[in-house]
Amino acid sequence: MAKADITLTFDPGLHIFVAAANRRPGASVETDATSSLGHVVEALGVPLTEVGELLVDGRPAQARHIPVSGEHIEVRKLGFPQQVPGPLRFLLDIHLGTLARRLRVLGIDAAYETPDIGDAALATRSAREQRVMLSRDRGLLHRRELFAGAYVYSHKPAVQLDEILDRFQPELAPWTRCTACNGVLRPVPKEEMRNRLESGTAKSYDAFAECESCGRAYWRGAHSASLDAIVEQATRHR
Repeated sequence: MAKADITLTFDPGLHIFVAAANRRPGASVETDATSSLGHVVEALGVPLTEVGELLVDGRPAQARHIPVSGEHIEVRKLGFPQQVPGPLRFLLDIHLGTLARRLRVLGIDAAYETPDIGDAALATRSAREQRVMLSRDRGLLHRRELFAGAYVYSHKPAVQLDEILDRFQPELAPWTRCTACNGVLRPVPKEEMRNRLESGTAKSYDAFAECESCGRAYWRGAHSASLDAIVEQATRHR
């Protein structure tokens, strides 16, 4: 069976995905001479969602290129800000619920499935609704049917938020989305809310909103300071 012996150099920003033996510049790799360059890169651990330019012997190449013996491949990290066709909408994997709520506080369209519906269903929804899949699961990000995807590098929600804001630089509209269901909030006169409020709340607050999807009521209450901190964090990226 034919083989192809090639060398690869990965951008240091991609080393988190690559085995130690393949992190050195010009690492030798044997392929089956039929797999595409994109398949080779993913087989070595790097989701194509994180890859920017691919160079073959110094010339730009497509992921569908079939490497041949003697070629040197350079795999560069995706540059920011990442451009997405159409409106910027996200779909978050099951382990990113806190990040989903923080994005919603900022008015960013962030869908989140719970309980877990599985990788196939998530990828299908990403494609159907043209949502960028955010995940820490490399296998999920390898799925071809995804509209677009992005690996979330950190385990910490505050750092995760910084990552997404830096990478996509979305427009912010704080306090316009429901943190529970991702629905759009609409202002509601206090009189319409009065029969839903405890007497202390009715006396203390005047501005209210309601989710158009689930009907949840919102006002600037006891948790507003922590939410304000999220918004303040986000403004540092502007």
